Amino acid sequence: MNAAVLDTAFPAPRQSSQRYAKVIEASKRIRWDIDRDVIRNRKLDFSRKFLPDGLSLAAELAFLSPAERRFLSQVQGRSYANIFGLVERYIGAKLAEMSRDHALGDQVAFEALVRFTDEELKHQELFRRMEQMTASGMPAGYRFMPDANTVAGTVLGKSSWAVLGLTLHIELFTQAHYRSSIEPDAELSELWKDVFLFHWKEESQHAILDELEWRREDARIGEGERDRAVDDLIALVGAVDQLVLVQAVADAEYFLRGAGRAFTLDQSRAVQALFAKAYRWQYIVSGVKAPRFTEVLKSMVTAGQMARVGAALAPIMAAAE
Repeated sequence: MNAAVLDTAFPAPRQSSQRYAKVIEASKRIRWDIDRDVIRNRKLDFSRKFLPDGLSLAAELAFLSPAERRFLSQVQGRSYANIFGLVERYIGAKLAEMSRDHALGDQVAFEALVRFTDEELKHQELFRRMEQMTASGMPAGYRFMPDANTVAGTVLGKSSWAVLGLTLHIELFTQAHYRSSIEPDAELSELWKDVFLFHWKEESQHAILDELEWRREDARIGEGERDRAVDDLIALVGAVDQLVLVQAVADAEYFLRGAGRAFTLDQSRAVQALFAKAYRWQYIVSGVKAPRFTEVLKSMVTAGQMARVGAALAPIMAAAE
């Protein structure tokens, strides 16, 4: 199934309702079940990679053996699934909140957002199952540092405009990762790859709803609110950066302990730097580089506000490239 293509111009109300209806139609058509369609009594293949090289950046460390690169991809892949489970905690809660705006109005939009929330709850369960499966085949000592409810509370404390902007950013880089890196890589564990195939199918519809709701919120607020919301979005990106850097430290330490040999001090530092670079690329830079995200953001903010966003992102972009 091809990911939905988002129109450049935001539609008029009647067209907007039609787009909600199309999302419902797609949701019904691609609906999947965790056990029947995804897991299918299979186990993860630990003789294969989880995360592709285009995301893990494992190939940048020439001193790693093929087995060590595979293990590195599995460490990062484990956190990749856990981070998606983490962010979907706040996304589901936010979209349930936004659906109340439609509850006594546009029932098509209301149904679309209720379906979105239901699918996000299913995704959380899928990623909990993935953590159980990865834990069964990897060395002890892995730590996932952030708490989902604490992170969700922090994110949901920001303005709706900023939260919806961050959400679209996440949904878009999810699609980009699957299409450009995960889908074409024949060396990945088949089950791990299928998890993100089915995840992508529903996320491609969620991105449409994210943009519709973000634009609806943008039309509702005034210039002053929007200016403060831009600061909220910058703060959220900064919080994501801190979160992934903390996880990068924990994952690099786990990899160095579990790789089965001693590394020199320089090699250890290179591993730590690579995890930080890869995570910044995966969770921030790849989304910022998604053309659709930039197009939507630019259509809402002033040149000065866009410059503030760019200045905040510049150090992160430089560190990940």
